[in-house]
Amino acid sequence: MMKKIQFLSWLSLSFYGVGQIPDLPAMSRPNVSRIQNYADQNYYTPAKPNIPFVPHGGLSNQRRAQIEQQNQRMFQDDFKRIAQEQELTKNKEEYNRQQALEHSFYNLPSLSGKAGAQAYYDAYHQLASLNPENYAVSQANFIVENAYYEGKQNFNQFKSGIQKTSKQLLQKMKDRKQDTESSTDKNLMIFEFLSKGMKLGGVQHKAVKYDFEDYMGTKDWSKMFVSKLLKTGSGQCHSMPLLYLMLAEEMNTEAYLAYAPNHTYIRFLDGEGEWQNAELTNGIFTANSLILESGYIKSEALQNDIYMKNLSKKELLAHFYADLANGYIHKYGMDEFVDNTLDKALEYSPNNIYANQLKSMYQQARLAYVAGQLGVTDLENPEDLKKIRFYPQAVALLQETKAQFNHIDNLGFVMMPEGAYEQWLGNMKGESNRQKSEELADRMRQVNAEKQKQKQQEALKQAREQKKRESEQSKEKARYFKIDPKHF
Repeated sequence: MMKKIQFLSWLSLSFYGVGQIPDLPAMSRPNVSRIQNYADQNYYTPAKPNIPFVPHGGLSNQRRAQIEQQNQRMFQDDFKRIAQEQELTKNKEEYNRQQALEHSFYNLPSLSGKAGAQAYYDAYHQLASLNPENYAVSQANFIVENAYYEGKQNFNQFKSGIQKTSKQLLQKMKDRKQDTESSTDKNLMIFEFLSKGMKLGGVQHKAVKYDFEDYMGTKDWSKMFVSKLLKTGSGQCHSMPLLYLMLAEEMNTEAYLAYAPNHTYIRFLDGEGEWQNAELTNGIFTANSLILESGYIKSEALQNDIYMKNLSKKELLAHFYADLANGYIHKYGMDEFVDNTLDKALEYSPNNIYANQLKSMYQQARLAYVAGQLGVTDLENPEDLKKIRFYPQAVALLQETKAQFNHIDNLGFVMMPEGAYEQWLGNMKGESNRQKSEELADRMRQVNAEKQKQKQQEALKQAREQKKRESEQSKEKARYFKIDPKHF
């Protein structure tokens, strides 16, 4: 059962440390108050309370005695109340101390005090301030990347480059006499720019290259960033599709991010109402069958929409929350910030496989830390694991970790080895696939060209009809006013 608990190679948990500690301390009995118990019948005070002087005024001795007793009871009640309040305060402080101590046992140590970590908390609040149904992809992406750079990047500078390229692409379409209102034509233009390169504004832009060095961002998480792609001209299946989405957004056309095992790509609707898969890592259009050929997409995965599905705006925002958590992990490690950020991602997209995998990793890290605190050195050893059975919270954490494993299994996820992923990407480069991609692109262009021609003919027809109507109206006015049309 616990054989499932495995950590990804890049996640090192050694820094958490493992050590034996005593059993969790029981609630200690509060110290007895040093204030005497005035309710004790044996109580005796050598000094008479300072009872206010009451003039005799003819009062009887019995009445004065009653007043003195009443005042004395009032003082005793006050002392008792003060003693009870002090006792309550001490109990509350002890409870809070015990709660904090227990929290430290069952949660990973906070890393919030590390230099630059506050930028991630700021980024979380910035993402939370966005409208999940209507936000700029470039802004959400910048928030995530800027957190890694500790808030030192400039958003206007980042966005201006994307806006400039978008305007140049639209101008290129006008120069080619393409339909700048066609969603398909705009998607084809973006795809051509990224996969083949293009001359814009007198400057030749090379095709975006795939960065094979540390393409998973294991050593340098910034390798995954769009800002790195814009700076170097190279990226991978994480940054390329995001840049595509930003350009599409600026050009006011629709395109969507989709997942495949260990992979993301772009989908858009063509002029014939067919969904096309734009594979930017190889610069080709791929059929669904080619994506399924990876062999790591189960039917359950398709039924649960974890792969080959357009991400809505809200689901895309979940992707950015997962990216924020992943960046924090790579830069600082695991703590409750990661857990809270992934919970937000899963709130927006419960089946997001990226966020669910990270959630599982976090739970494994937390379980390993807690088990280490309780003296467990091997989580896969049932006998060693029995040490946690006397700690209900540790047992609950173990059950949560197992439940997350089962949830991911039920979603249809299958781990794709790194070698298999590289082989799958390599197979896409085949000449046959590239030829099919070119034929598909040509067909889309031809369909759009025909549609544009029909659109132009329709516009010309409408213009002629409008001119004819205006001419008839002019003649009608001339007849009405009995004026020669030649002078009208």
